[in-house]
Amino acid sequence: MNIDGALIRGYRSPDARSVWIRDYSDMLRGVRYFEKDLTSTVTHFAETQARNGRIFDYFTTFPEKPPCEKENWTKYVRVPVEADVEYRFVKAAFLAWQACGDDSWIQSLIPSLKAALEYSLTHPWRWDPSEGLLKRPYTIDTWDFAYTGRRHDWLQFQIDKHTVWGIMHGDNSGLYEAMVLLAGVLSRFHRTKESRYWLSRAMDIKDRMNRLCWNGRFYTHFVPLIPVDVPEVETARQLSLSNPMAVNRGAADHRMAVSILNEYRSRRRENLFAEWFSIDPPFPPAFFGDDKLTPGAYVNGGIMPLVGGEMARAALEHGMEIYGVDILNRYARMIESTGKSFLWYFPDGTPSTPDTSTSPEATSTDGWGSSAMLWAFVEGLAGIQDCGRCFDRLRFCPRWSAAGVEQARVRVGYPSGQAETSYSYECRGNMRLEIRSPAKKIEYHILLPPGTVADRIQAEGRTISFQQNRIENSLYADWTGHRGKETVEIRLRKE
Repeated sequence: MNIDGALIRGYRSPDARSVWIRDYSDMLRGVRYFEKDLTSTVTHFAETQARNGRIFDYFTTFPEKPPCEKENWTKYVRVPVEADVEYRFVKAAFLAWQACGDDSWIQSLIPSLKAALEYSLTHPWRWDPSEGLLKRPYTIDTWDFAYTGRRHDWLQFQIDKHTVWGIMHGDNSGLYEAMVLLAGVLSRFHRTKESRYWLSRAMDIKDRMNRLCWNGRFYTHFVPLIPVDVPEVETARQLSLSNPMAVNRGAADHRMAVSILNEYRSRRRENLFAEWFSIDPPFPPAFFGDDKLTPGAYVNGGIMPLVGGEMARAALEHGMEIYGVDILNRYARMIESTGKSFLWYFPDGTPSTPDTSTSPEATSTDGWGSSAMLWAFVEGLAGIQDCGRCFDRLRFCPRWSAAGVEQARVRVGYPSGQAETSYSYECRGNMRLEIRSPAKKIEYHILLPPGTVADRIQAEGRTISFQQNRIENSLYADWTGHRGKETVEIRLRKE
């Protein structure tokens, strides 16, 4: 898009020709491996930020509602009920900087990042001082329309006298993550006092959220701040899409992560396309206005690759590697057979269409879900996790043995930052790894084949001191290295 004479390159939502910061912040987890321009979209959201720190939801130059919108004007929208926009802006900025490595650019954005989070922490529409948490109107998880109680037949995006306020766990896990990321950026530039402040606020958010929203098995979908009667709905059983996100954002600990994933697995049924629910059980028809929001449609119980990707990433990280690989395999078979990936599917596997969606489009090029799956594949299975920027600090955790793979060659790069990490993997009796990376520090976290332990580890002929740690039933060899280029040999023996 050309706006004010500047070319802005972003990635659109699958259901509209607009660039939403919520979609874009998550899509960057996959986009950054092949896109050179990662900053123009984030910069534009910063340039159009309000004085109070508020960020727009999206911008577009394409008519959205023909025939009443015929001109190709530039349009900006902030959906009033949304509480997740500011922390997603911070995450987008971090992911773009991590890949492009432009320190001057991210430092110029720090005032905007701080202002966005301060808005979330102070605005009366966003912050609940009694709970010390981010609040929102009663929506389906992180989505952008509110509960209407069937008062009308259109989606409610506005805050009014009927608004039901409450705490949604996903907002607070997202705010927690954004604060941690901002603290990391500030620490990188030796702004230690500021970094400690944001890290302290993050820990407080996480503690409060987990005390209020965790029900013992998963996060309660919505905790109302005022009494509300939601007839016909088992609200205590509703498992919503931000649950696996909380795991990957670091707000849920290992015990909670395993519990969440087991909850999803327990709800996998024979007549179900996949257990990647947007929410389960769903709301009855028309509870949120539009009669298209029937149970199993869109965010009201539709099956979303976005959720599956988050689940796969969480499973691979928390000792449920076989389950994570299974999710990736199912998605791979699906896109291989159809050449398509939709934002959501009905439980029987029927994809969304313009007629069944609440939006004017339902394209088969869902960047949101596909990027989540790619992220799970790269960081979870291939095991290349950038812990700095441009791979200068790396967590290296290949998990090929969970997929039954004996040999692999992997190369992952950032075109925007001209940096890459590659390695070869072989495990036939013993394990051999050859890694090539700009990393000055590598945290090795190597999954060992089932039924084996590491007897000895050598790197370039040097004997390595290591620890073996069990995560659920999986055994990992862990140590720290400080060479970006080396060959590692792990001698294995039966457990």
